[in-house]
Amino acid sequence: MSRHGKTVTIFGVLCILAGMTTLTAYAVPLYELFCKVTGYGGTTQFAEGAAKSVLDRKITVRFNADTNSELPWTFSAVQNAVSVKIGEPVLAFYEAKSLAKYDVTGTATFNVVPNKAGKYFNKVDCFCFTEQTLKAGARVDLPVQFHIDPAIANDRGLDDVETITLSYTFFKSAESKGKTPKRSAWTTKTSQPAKSGTAVN
Repeated sequence: MSRHGKTVTIFGVLCILAGMTTLTAYAVPLYELFCKVTGYGGTTQFAEGAAKSVLDRKITVRFNADTNSELPWTFSAVQNAVSVKIGEPVLAFYEAKSLAKYDVTGTATFNVVPNKAGKYFNKVDCFCFTEQTLKAGARVDLPVQFHIDPAIANDRGLDDVETITLSYTFFKSAESKGKTPKRSAWTTKTSQPAKSGTAVN
């Protein structure tokens, strides 16, 4: 092989290695972006405001709460479920209580089931957008404001969807492991039921 050929081969190998390194570095953010855009895996969407219309069709939204064993909190939904019209704004609450004798910060992951409904489940505001810090023994209400995108009515693949389950799992924040946070992100207040929609058992 000529010197020029060897140079081209080496350059090609280096380019491939650089490309693989770049893909590895950006794999997680690219996957997260893909999930946000497509709703893959039940990933919900973000909306800046209310839906443009409200339809007569109703869907039951159920609420699920789980807590990782490393986080010394109790975490639960204030309401089991609500029946909502598509496009109707809904404000629901979860409740968290710290069982620790020190401040602890938690972060919540979330998804909806069935997964195919994720791209139509729009959150306007949510406690899951930021980490939450609870002081020793504190209890807080954690709000989530959402609506179901009216575009779901045009998706024939979701005609069979009558119930959507919104699930959260709280984990101990990596930043709080091994140290004590100094302040709480939420103030303690009395639990409130979901606003808008009709509560169901």
